[in-house]
Amino acid sequence: MLSSLRWKLPVRCMCGNNMSTPLPAIVPAARKATAAVIFLHGLGDTGHSWAEAFAGIRTPHVKYICPHAPIMPVTLNMNMAMPSWFDIIGLSPEAEEDDSGIKEAAENIKALIDQEVKNGIPSHRIVLGGFSQGGALSLYTALTTQQKLAGVVALSCWLPLRSSFPQAAANGVNKDVGILQCHGEADPLVPLVFGCLTVEKLKSIVNPANVSFKTYPRMPHSSCPQEMMDIKQFIEKQLPPIN
Repeated sequence: MLSSLRWKLPVRCMCGNNMSTPLPAIVPAARKATAAVIFLHGLGDTGHSWAEAFAGIRTPHVKYICPHAPIMPVTLNMNMAMPSWFDIIGLSPEAEEDDSGIKEAAENIKALIDQEVKNGIPSHRIVLGGFSQGGALSLYTALTTQQKLAGVVALSCWLPLRSSFPQAAANGVNKDVGILQCHGEADPLVPLVFGCLTVEKLKSIVNPANVSFKTYPRMPHSSCPQEMMDIKQFIEKQLPPIN
């Protein structure tokens, strides 16, 4: 199981200083890459654990890119510095959000997508996804970008800055994008109700027929083999091989 329960612990910076981050963990395609998955880890984690997970379910023509979040103080964790895409102030639905940090992080992910386009993989052959905080960022990025995506995988997460939607998505191009949203029914950190509220909001923003919500009994804030198989099937559907 992959878990972000460790996010309550301080994590040593792997990059030598707090101003830079290491290159993403990458699972290369087994043959010529004609599609890519960009997947964002949860708070306090790195891309390595998810790269390892995707190596176990990989599709031959797909490249998997798991970037590492920068190290920053996190208000929720007593300002301890750890890998985080943006600051988290609280976990309640009414908690203040890091508006500028979320928007800046989304721009960084859009730049990562642009880099893959320059590498020869068009954006409509890229699935964006993430777990927990990374899933939240993947949803926000997908709904606000001008880059047409193949799909979104949102695990154990929520929609950040939700009060700004659907206005923030008005100019987005992913209103018909396929979204796979998954959540553990026993999640103590991001409760299932967050997932339920998120899927309701998503269905009011994008084509509801393209939003799939799967829950897993007894699964905490982590992943499980069935969820990984569901992710694999979604990726293979959204990113079929091309001749």
